Amino acid sequence: MNISKHITYAEAIKSQQAIRMRLSNEPTPEHLDNMKYLAENIFEPLRKHFKKPIAVTSFYRSELVNRAIGGSLTSQHLQGEAMDIDAQVFGGLTNAEVFEWIKANLNYDQLIWENGTVTEPDWVHVSLTRRRANRKQNLRMSNNKYYTI
Repeated sequence: MNISKHITYAEAIKSQQAIRMRLSNEPTPEHLDNMKYLAENIFEPLRKHFKKPIAVTSFYRSELVNRAIGGSLTSQHLQGEAMDIDAQVFGGLTNAEVFEWIKANLNYDQLIWENGTVTEPDWVHVSLTRRRANRKQNLRMSNNKYYTI
């Protein structure tokens, strides 16, 4: 089963921490609908534009998995509304390019330049919600602190 054209269900719920600790990471039907909405409105336009594979490194997180990795109690990953992506896994594309394209072309709630340097994040976090208006908030995370950019 696929979440979208380029994201499988297995990829969307995969968590190394969940595997190691034998924790369930199964989304509810509501979470699954949120995941599909995010994939169709963020990930698929991104793939279509760049025509290159982009790795999804974290998508849905159950409460147990989120707690095990030390995630935020309000993380949108818990609702299936956020994903972490890494364009560098497959090469030919940078995370900075992905960040800037999303920022300029898509609706989103939060877009976070995660760690890395001032010229290249280690990965990009992006969220999209249907529960309220999306904020189009741009942040940089460094040393576990968030800064508005």
